[in-house]
Amino acid sequence: MPGETRSLGAMRTAGSVADVRGYGPHDHLCLAYDDAAEFRDSALRFLADGLARGQRVQYVAGRASADLAAEIDGLAAGRPGAVHVRSLLNTYRTDAVVEPAVQVQAYAALTEEALADGFTGLRVAADATPLVRDPDRLDAFARYEHLVDRYMVTAPFSAMCAYDRTALGPEVVAQVACMHPSAGAGVTPFRLYASGHAAAALDGELDIHTRDRFASALERAALAPSGGELVLDATGLTFVDHRTVLALAELARRLGATVVLRTALGTVRRLVTLLDVEGVRVEQPE
Repeated sequence: MPGETRSLGAMRTAGSVADVRGYGPHDHLCLAYDDAAEFRDSALRFLADGLARGQRVQYVAGRASADLAAEIDGLAAGRPGAVHVRSLLNTYRTDAVVEPAVQVQAYAALTEEALADGFTGLRVAADATPLVRDPDRLDAFARYEHLVDRYMVTAPFSAMCAYDRTALGPEVVAQVACMHPSAGAGVTPFRLYASGHAAAALDGELDIHTRDRFASALERAALAPSGGELVLDATGLTFVDHRTVLALAELARRLGATVVLRTALGTVRRLVTLLDVEGVRVEQPE
């Protein structure tokens, strides 16, 4: 798959990507689009890839169900029960705030249903633009994006979450994009996402321009320490500034735990030493 990607074991892919094809059963992509045709074409490629892998697929957007079915009519040919559509118009009020845990439970039930029907899992392409149009909905949906990402680590559920950049603006899109393992090139400079062997993983660059967004991402992820430590897989980080180190120290103080940052970046260890930062320990990745 084109783009600066890296494999997370044999299960997931993370990084900046240029294609919506080639994803596995646990992958989670954020697409920023500029017109409806771009979303539709990307969704068709993403879902067709899932069908080829034996997955049930679902197409979700804020238009009438009949219109959505017409847009992906070609996908359903010869595949009874494999292609579903869901209209946000029938699911949420225009001012609805998503309940993260409830939304995850709903997709977990659909995944189990797909498996029971003989499919290898569930794949969803969803235009979530209507669900992040104000600060409250944005905050709730960003929390959901991380919570559902945790579910994806072990469940055969993959998704492409799409956002209209022209309607929302690049900052709003970046706030939800950074909660995904994969995102289009230039959409977000860093990513905070779920990991099967750490409390979370960090990828990309963290600097003065990402300070507020990184703080929001940490709060929305609601990471929990284990055994007095919050372990972060930071093997995908390529740059970290002193503000990031101080933000992690503040997180450690709030949690009453030690933040363990697993990274090969020598600059991180030097910053922790030079700033005499308490609560943060740097370890070489295994």
